Amino acid sequence: MAVDFEWDQEKNIANQQKHHVSFEEAQYAFRDAKRIIAEDITHKTSEIRYYCFGSVHGEIMTVRFTYRNNKIRIFGAGYWRKGKKIYEETH
Repeated sequence: MAVDFEWDQEKNIANQQKHHVSFEEAQYAFRDAKRIIAEDITHKTSEIRYYCFGSVHGEIMTVRFTYRNNKIRIFGAGYWRKGKKIYEETH
């Protein structure tokens, strides 16, 4: 089963400027067989938000996303210490 991704291109550009990670690259975190998907319980919106912690180019990337219209909608990504710690403590 193929997974479709989507994102807002302006957020993608802003994320690249701030965190030096494109959403195109962020998709690879979902390919990690050891990836971790966790619900974001601190962010209260009408839709449930998640984190994906996965290895990309040998580093642990954190991807913030939601499911919308049967697609994974990415809205943030970066190589953050907290995500790396969660990934390493789980494995």
